[in-house]
Amino acid sequence: MDVAPSTNLDPSGLCPGARERGHSLETCIVVADREGVDVDGGGKRLRRRGALARVKRPPGDGGRRRGAMDLLEQVKDGVAVLTMNRPERLNALSRPMLDAMAEALSRLAADPAIGVVVLTGAGKGFCAGGDVKAMAEGAEFQGVLEERAQQLRGRMEVSRWLHEMPKPTIAMVRGAAAGAGLSIAMACDLRVASDTAKFTTAFAKVGYSGDFGGSYFLTKLVGTAKARELYFTGDLLDAGRAVALGLVNRVVPDAELEEQTMALAGRLAQGPRVAYRYIKRNMNAAESGTLGELLDLEAWHHSRTGMTEDHREATRAFVEKREPRFHGR
Repeated sequence: MDVAPSTNLDPSGLCPGARERGHSLETCIVVADREGVDVDGGGKRLRRRGALARVKRPPGDGGRRRGAMDLLEQVKDGVAVLTMNRPERLNALSRPMLDAMAEALSRLAADPAIGVVVLTGAGKGFCAGGDVKAMAEGAEFQGVLEERAQQLRGRMEVSRWLHEMPKPTIAMVRGAAAGAGLSIAMACDLRVASDTAKFTTAFAKVGYSGDFGGSYFLTKLVGTAKARELYFTGDLLDAGRAVALGLVNRVVPDAELEEQTMALAGRLAQGPRVAYRYIKRNMNAAESGTLGELLDLEAWHHSRTGMTEDHREATRAFVEKREPRFHGR
C-alpha cells in the first residue's frame, strides 16, 4: 500500500510552527473540528469542518476537551493513540469522526516515527457503532442508493487501514463495542479488553445487514458457524466469553486497561519495525492465499528482513547476552 505523508507536517512530525514555539510532538493532537476552534494556541482559528487540524496543547492543559472534537490523537514514544471522542453518545460514529480517522490512519501509516497505533473510545464505552438517533432522523445518508453506497464505502476505508497499514494496530476496549464499533475493533491486529467490555454485532436489531468489514473479520476470528449465529441473533457477549471465542486477545481488570494496553503497545513500538511490517503482510496474505503462495511470500520476506540492521543487531545481542536495541532499519 503506497501512502504519502501529510504536507501539513515538517519532517520531524511536528505541526507547522511548533518547533519555533518550542513544542514537542507530545503537545500535538489531531481533532475532527466541527465548528472551528483556536487550535494553535496563538489565536489562529482553523475552520475545517470534518477535517483534521493539528492542535497544540500548552503545558498544564491536562488533556481537556476544546470545542467539538470527534477524534483525538496523542503521540508518545512511537505509539499513536486515537480516541473516538463522543462519550455522550457512547462514541457513536459520525461523519467528522470517520473522515478524521481515515486521514489520521493514512498519515500514521507513512510516519516512520510511529511504530504502533492504538484505537480506543472516550468515557465508558468503546464505540456503539452507527448513530441510531441520526438513523431515526434520516440524516445518516443522503441521495439515491448508489450515492448512499458510495458514501458508506468511502467511510469504511478506516477498517482497511487498520487491517492493512504496515504496523501493528491495537483496539483498547472498555464497555460496549457494538455494530460498526465491533467491526472496527476486529479490524485491528490485536484487541485488549477491560473486564467490563461487552460485544455485539447488533445490526439485525436495527434492521441492518452489517458494514465496516464485520462479517469478514468475525468469520476469520471465530469461524463461519459462530459468526453467522452472532450476526443473526445479535447476542451480547461479555469479556470472558469473547476471549474464550478468540474475539479478543486479552481481558484485563478495568483499572489496568490503559496501563496494560500501553505496555503492550510500547513493547511493540520498540521492536523490529521492518520485521513487523512483513509479518503483517504474511498474516494478511494467509487469510486468503494458498500454502504455495504463502511459502513464496515468506521466502522473500524472510530474506528481506535478514538484510536489515535490526536483524544484525539482534544476532549481536544474542551472542553478547543482552537485549537488542532496534532502530527500524
